Amino acid sequence: MTILATLSPETLAKYEPVIGLEVHVQILTRSKIFCKCSTRFGDPPNQNTCPVCLGLPGALPVLNREAAAMATKAALALNCRINPHSRFARKNYFYPDLPKGYQISQYDEPLSEDGWIEIEVGDVKKRVGITRVHIEEDAGKSLHEGFSDSSEKTYIDLNRSGVPLIEIVSEPDLRSPEEANDYLTRLKILMLYLEVSDCNMEEGSLRVDANVSVRKKGARSFGTKTEVKNLNSFRFLQKALAYEVERQVEVLESGGEIFQETRLFDSREQRTYGMRSKEFAHDYRYFPEPDLLPLVMTEEWKEDVRRSLPELPQDRETRFKTEYALPQQDAALLTSSRATADYFERTAKACGEAKLAANWLLNDLSYLLQESGKSITDNTVTAENLARLIDLVAKDTISGKMAKDVLVEMFQTGKTAEQIVSEKGLEQLTDPGKLAEIARGIIAANPKQSEQYRQGKAATIGWFVGQMMKATRGQAQPQLVQEVLKKELSR
Repeated sequence: MTILATLSPETLAKYEPVIGLEVHVQILTRSKIFCKCSTRFGDPPNQNTCPVCLGLPGALPVLNREAAAMATKAALALNCRINPHSRFARKNYFYPDLPKGYQISQYDEPLSEDGWIEIEVGDVKKRVGITRVHIEEDAGKSLHEGFSDSSEKTYIDLNRSGVPLIEIVSEPDLRSPEEANDYLTRLKILMLYLEVSDCNMEEGSLRVDANVSVRKKGARSFGTKTEVKNLNSFRFLQKALAYEVERQVEVLESGGEIFQETRLFDSREQRTYGMRSKEFAHDYRYFPEPDLLPLVMTEEWKEDVRRSLPELPQDRETRFKTEYALPQQDAALLTSSRATADYFERTAKACGEAKLAANWLLNDLSYLLQESGKSITDNTVTAENLARLIDLVAKDTISGKMAKDVLVEMFQTGKTAEQIVSEKGLEQLTDPGKLAEIARGIIAANPKQSEQYRQGKAATIGWFVGQMMKATRGQAQPQLVQEVLKKELSR
């Protein structure tokens, strides 16, 4: 439970949060950054290890070229300046799952610097600066057991040791938990678009630390910051930031002092608590990694990587609004995933009805995917088949209501819309002569309702439409049914 006294909105309004995020992203390579061991998640503990990632004496690291290319791709997409020379360094600290006693990272000569990403909260857009994007190796993982009783045990799994990471460090430009959430959301979407990472927070391939401070509104200097770790979901990020901002305001309002420290977020109690005093760079005794040459980025290399960049999500969102005349919300939802955006474009181009394609994808198909736990990529309804279903509705071959049922069967069986419509005889009745014949029979069998309509009770037409739809098993074209009925009832 939160232990803070509730602060009034007036008290909170006197302060401004200052937030910066450090995001660690596992790069999606098949092998580790300095050896050939697999990066596959979920293998038996300590299976994917070798003398290099175990830190055995005499084993030498060799940089994974693909990891460098993916890191460069991410940096370019974040509008960073790629440094022509960067250098690896040893970050020295002891931890049980760090077998070498140091982590190979980058320090004063990083891969890239001075980038930005645009966020939007409440229709207000702003640029958030990116201080740096640098490359490093991941540590192993400690697994704890029995800490609630006397049989405390810790196991070490070094499969993750040496998996390539990029660390994306923002400027302290974020001013609310909502801005931090939007920043992280857009960063995740960007990494997925680039296919740099799968960004699976549950598997640890996207991890976030937050630097948080508060200052009086209008103040120019920053307050003392704390670092909040253990933020393994977007929801926890917002909750931790909200708690930490309120905690710091309460301390300052009561005359206390904020100390620079590392804090953890307890998701059960919804609060942060102190872990240790914050380390400074000199505590890690950084020095250049003697076993690795400097990383040299030529202009040719950078241009090759730049050419490999896909259309980025915000550019695609803008294009969807102009090219397909989609509203802002639809364009944003469709471009939140590269696979979804690709699926939409294939559907829209195949049927020529962009707005209808967006509606079917964002509503009916999305519902089916969500209910089944499937993603757009393992969806049994291809974009081309969805386009053909939309065509059938546009041509009045089937009604919109019928199409919803057809889509469910397409999703369950993988059949095309045409197959299902043909097998079940679902084509709409659009023959005016045949509909008029059915209408005359219904009118003759219901003289009371017919007379009510002729005496001016126009709402009775709805009852007749219902009878027509029942008689045709829902296959009559509704608009044509109304036209036929009005004509027959006026005789």
